[in-house]
Amino acid sequence: MFNVLIIGGGAAGLSCALVLGSAKKLAIAENKKIGIITHQKTSDLQNALFNNVLGLTPGTTGTSILNDGKKQLANLYPHVEQVNNEKVSEIIRFDNKFQVKTNKNVYEADIVVIAVGYTNLMTIKGLETYIETHPRAEKEKNRIWLKNTDHLIENGLYVAGTLAGWRSQFAIASGSGAQVATDILTLWNGGKHIKVHDKI
Repeated sequence: MFNVLIIGGGAAGLSCALVLGSAKKLAIAENKKIGIITHQKTSDLQNALFNNVLGLTPGTTGTSILNDGKKQLANLYPHVEQVNNEKVSEIIRFDNKFQVKTNKNVYEADIVVIAVGYTNLMTIKGLETYIETHPRAEKEKNRIWLKNTDHLIENGLYVAGTLAGWRSQFAIASGSGAQVATDILTLWNGGKHIKVHDKI
């Protein structure tokens, strides 16, 4: 049983997990169970090369970010459970929680964050009613988004990254994941806005 379960180990999903993981020092998050299903095979980062991202050395590859991001999460915030080698097949709402089925297991969560790519090949059952044509992609590419308001699809169900309707740009997807994380922290904080910073 998770308080938050993130689906997708790309830019948005890992950014969301890192921000939530870093909040453990706060009273509102210290006892929360956070998980991320790090399925990455369909991530657009697999073929990416970055020369125009602030803070990344030119020539950085998307593959290295995917690998290093999982290591960073494990090293800095080991309390965030990484579920590897599983693919989500269905999400079912029951009462005020969600059941997340993968090809191997079934998980329960209070909050679910969908952070997979925006391809129309996305096949997670239970999300069909939210799928629409992506508002910021060329129509001939058949990209989709999950209709949402400020990343919130419905109570407890969030979407981040390109699937939230944003453009396929690394910095935008990462920021989207961080935004969702701070929205969840704000929810845990009784609606009082909150963010997490480290200082020297």
